[in-house]
Amino acid sequence: MSRADQVVQAARGWIGTPYLHQASLKGAGTDCLGLLRGVWREVLGQEPAAVPAYTPDWSEPQRQERLWSAARRHLLPREGAPQPGDVLLFRMRAGAVAKHLGILAQGGAYPTFIHAYSGHAVLESPLSQPWRRRIVASFAFPDEV
Repeated sequence: MSRADQVVQAARGWIGTPYLHQASLKGAGTDCLGLLRGVWREVLGQEPAAVPAYTPDWSEPQRQERLWSAARRHLLPREGAPQPGDVLLFRMRAGAVAKHLGILAQGGAYPTFIHAYSGHAVLESPLSQPWRRRIVASFAFPDEV
């Protein structure tokens, strides 16, 4: 099984986990970063770094792209179109910091992504045009750590 297939399979295993800010425990609670962290642990093993406490605004008042910086440190930037298994980074509002993550589950004519979204459990959503226009970067998981 390819690394991308492993990532998608692991992410789908989190579907239904309730949303809980700063959590990362399958079946109990997670946020979008917690989902990514949990998939990392399942596919690659120990997380590459401790995650400091963070607020729901993701350092927006300070205008710091902390999530984007961390993604560049630990993941591989994707050149070109995202592929299934890639991590998608979203900017939820124009001019705001990027503060939402998802994992592309299916490409093609009807793309989907898996994410933990405030007020919802982890779900697989259509990667509709409103979501697509919010993508600011995509990253692949490394083959090894």
